[in-house]
Amino acid sequence: MSHPIRIVLVDTSHPGNIGAAARAMKNMDLGQLVLVRPRQFPDAEATARAAGATDLLDRAVIAGSIAEAVADCGLVIGASARPRSANWTVLEPAAAATRLVEEATASRPAAVLFGSERSGLSNEDMAACHALLTIPANPDYESLNLAQAVQVVSWEIRKATGAMVRRLPPEAPPASAAQVARLREHLAAVLPVIGFDEPRNLANLLARIERLLARAQPDEKEVQILRGLLTAVERSVERGGARR
Repeated sequence: MSHPIRIVLVDTSHPGNIGAAARAMKNMDLGQLVLVRPRQFPDAEATARAAGATDLLDRAVIAGSIAEAVADCGLVIGASARPRSANWTVLEPAAAATRLVEEATASRPAAVLFGSERSGLSNEDMAACHALLTIPANPDYESLNLAQAVQVVSWEIRKATGAMVRRLPPEAPPASAAQVARLREHLAAVLPVIGFDEPRNLANLLARIERLLARAQPDEKEVQILRGLLTAVERSVERGGARR
């Protein structure tokens, strides 16, 4: 957990939300949690909702003010669903995450502020911020749960760091261009045998199948299966027709 990006929760009223926010952070490999004037912390509810992210709770810094929480930060972004009268730079999560990742350093961390569950960040709280982060949501129901908002922002930060989605190893390597070409040739040879022998339709059909194979990007095993199926069709025709 080396990202120098700090999640700051301001005036959090429910300890369970602190635990849930810590869990969201740990899911996305963020480890710096700062709590400004939490109403109730530490608390068993926070521990329960953290669901394994209790190390973040154990390391959480308690600050008496936002100024104290972000004193060493070079960039501070405030998350809010409420419109502001001031001329704020407003960023959506992806753009905000990009700025955070680009500007945060070990000596000058960056921070995202989240306000209280009931009223969010006050105008006074926002005075410490360089930009406003807003999460586009249903305009008829815009307010996200605190942990949900932390999850969305943490996920965007993870994406901005270039984190790759883990994928299962393929069963077989991708088919080579030559293997796919032989599959197309085999198919072109079999189609007239089974009745697709009208020249205009055959050319159009082969062109469509070629585009389908290009989109599908089959692996070697899949090409082998398809060629085996074509071979079985050829043998069936040679024997006088398919079995029913």
